[in-house]
Amino acid sequence: MTTVILDPHWRSMDELFSAAAQNALRSYDVIWGRDAPIPDDVLQAAFPTAEVLIAASPQISAATLERAPRLKTVIEVAGAFPATIDYAACAACGVEVLSCAPGFRSAVAEMGLAMTLSAARGLVREHEAFRRADERWLADCVETDFTLFGAQVGFVGFGQIAQEMTRLLAPFKPNIVAYDPWLPRSVANAYGVELVSLSTLSNRVKVLYVTAVPTSDNLGLIDAKVLGALKDHSLVVVLSRAHLVDYDALLAEAISGRLTIATDVFPTEPLDPANVLRGLPNVLLSPHRAAAVSGGRHLIGDLILEDLNAITQGNNTRVLGQASPETIAALTGVGDADKVAGLARKRD
Repeated sequence: MTTVILDPHWRSMDELFSAAAQNALRSYDVIWGRDAPIPDDVLQAAFPTAEVLIAASPQISAATLERAPRLKTVIEVAGAFPATIDYAACAACGVEVLSCAPGFRSAVAEMGLAMTLSAARGLVREHEAFRRADERWLADCVETDFTLFGAQVGFVGFGQIAQEMTRLLAPFKPNIVAYDPWLPRSVANAYGVELVSLSTLSNRVKVLYVTAVPTSDNLGLIDAKVLGALKDHSLVVVLSRAHLVDYDALLAEAISGRLTIATDVFPTEPLDPANVLRGLPNVLLSPHRAAAVSGGRHLIGDLILEDLNAITQGNNTRVLGQASPETIAALTGVGDADKVAGLARKRD
């Protein structure tokens, strides 16, 4: 029986796993699997026999790996590859690192579509106007409002969330482009998406979605130059991480009224009560709750179980996100991808 250390804290078991999924976990030798943090003595006692570690905040160093000679897989359940893992050491020891990020795709994509439709058609703006008895009956808002049908849409980062959004957007038949230097062209082709440079994307689209995974190279990627190249009254939807956006530049565009902004994430959370974003009519705000719906994170648990089954059967196919050599190099700056891949080959 595969031994699994399961330490979901600060998340909860019910948040990640449906009742059916929790029942399925019984086929594994699960150490801990509770909402409270795993006690260190329990963790240390489990390391010698553990094959899989699932944690919201996995702490993995070379020394940890020495204490866990049977460890094959580390799965994070926070939503992004953390800096608390020594990826090079994992590669050298043949330990794969997986991210639960794909498990957010359905709920976050649904929220992204809701925010897009609300912002594009001015629903929140007119709702608030109704409250003030200032609504505009039968008024054409040709400057600010637009339809998604046939719209020019661009994704910065074409991972799981963007791919799910592309499926949801399909009935609107938009023209979709994407900027993603890591994406194989074959994946873009499978979704009918054109890969372009960031400058080309910002010059062409009416809706810009920020859906990339944070790396050491894309801090503030959506800067004043990118935002300034967007057409007047374009919509910027921020769904992944605030890390990717120069929020000073975004705020400047929002204050000017030139762009419409919809965002679920912020550089500092909670947002300061005095932040000017709160009072702008062309801004739609969501308090980091794109996946905060009943069962919204259960896909994470389902994907974990699918990969646990594959690991047990010796199958190398994964549905969770994999920390490839290229990803490790970008996330950590430990060196180029060839060097990291060389570490993995050396241990074989």
